[in-house]
Amino acid sequence: MQTIETKSTETKSTDAKSTEAKSTEAKSTEALAAFGDFHRAFEAFRQTNDERLAQIEQRMSSDVVTEEKLARIDTALDDTRRRLDRALLDQSRPRLSPQTMPTDHAQAEHKAAFRSYMRSGDSAGLKLLEEKAMSGSSNPDGGFLVTPAAETEILRRMANISPIRAIASTREISTVNYRKAFSVSGPAAGWVAEVDPRPMTGNQQIADMNFPAMELYAMPAATQNLLDDTIVDIEQWIASEVDTVFAEQEGAAFVNGNGVNKPMGFLSYAKTTQAAWSWGKTAYLPTGVAGGFAATNPSDTLIDLIYGLRAGYRQNASFVMNRKTQALVRKFKATTGEYLWTPPATIGAAATLMNFPVVEAEDMPDVATDSFAIAFADFRRAYLIVDRRGIRILRDPYSSKPYVLFYTTKRVGGGLQDFDAIKLLKFGVS
Repeated sequence: MQTIETKSTETKSTDAKSTEAKSTEAKSTEALAAFGDFHRAFEAFRQTNDERLAQIEQRMSSDVVTEEKLARIDTALDDTRRRLDRALLDQSRPRLSPQTMPTDHAQAEHKAAFRSYMRSGDSAGLKLLEEKAMSGSSNPDGGFLVTPAAETEILRRMANISPIRAIASTREISTVNYRKAFSVSGPAAGWVAEVDPRPMTGNQQIADMNFPAMELYAMPAATQNLLDDTIVDIEQWIASEVDTVFAEQEGAAFVNGNGVNKPMGFLSYAKTTQAAWSWGKTAYLPTGVAGGFAATNPSDTLIDLIYGLRAGYRQNASFVMNRKTQALVRKFKATTGEYLWTPPATIGAAATLMNFPVVEAEDMPDVATDSFAIAFADFRRAYLIVDRRGIRILRDPYSSKPYVLFYTTKRVGGGLQDFDAIKLLKFGVS
């Protein structure tokens, strides 16, 4: 009897692995299909745009039918890109297997106590862990820390979804605030011989920057039947419920946040021209045209923007813009006839503009009069994201019966840490 049960268990395990392998293969096939469709759409876009440009050269205007066809292909190109992004995101989401228990005893204990709290509201195990650790596992509003595995998975998923988090610097903190001293002018230095005197250097200009971690929350709901189902992985469920919500909210704040109960977005700082730039402000270059690029040689402003960054920043820089702006620059060509925007060469890679990666951030403004629709920066050095350790959950079975709400909070902050590492393109005259 025991042998039969063992074989049955092994068969179930093998079936589960086979199902998981088939699911992974299906996701990979979907990503490959979307990648192929994307390149075919771009080839059609390129041919139609070349036809439009030829018509303009011959007749000083393009055919209406050609313009409509190009617009349809442009929309299809964006749609296939979204499908590819979704396929890649699904492919990068491995399950948190409920059968996989942590090897560390403390983590296993936390995992079991957390599941008990989520399913039934029994907080005794988590409170006992809190007493053992002698630390604040709960905040004044109540709630308990999710398991380290669930927190890691949520942050990893957010990095895949949030465009700015994927390219910025991140730092984990244990307090509500992160202070950083930064040398504005840089340390004084020079060359001397072995026995030459070392003259006193001038005083450095030190900037004290402050990055408070603000509270971000989500409130997913579940039925009691879902919670009672032992097959459902609670950690997987909570990660899938909050990752997109958190990523969308913080993504908007990293771009346009005003610093009031949210991070400071890189577009919210004081702006000035490149010639008048000083520390604490972001420099911009104007296109010379209100709400658009120049009619002739429109890509020249992009070249100026690239070389507005010093070489040390430029080599790791990226363009950041939304899809509508990208649709405009996708039509630009070099004098030799090549398109300046090129699709990703491999699955998972970014499109490039003049050989620099293009990051799509839908929270960037559209091209309009005096808008700052394009940013070019070494975001690893320019923008800092601070994550306070710990994601907390408060179980609420009373406010929305018969559903159980899970008030989930995390603290995150952000802001510019190097104002010399970012340049903006202003769609204005000056």
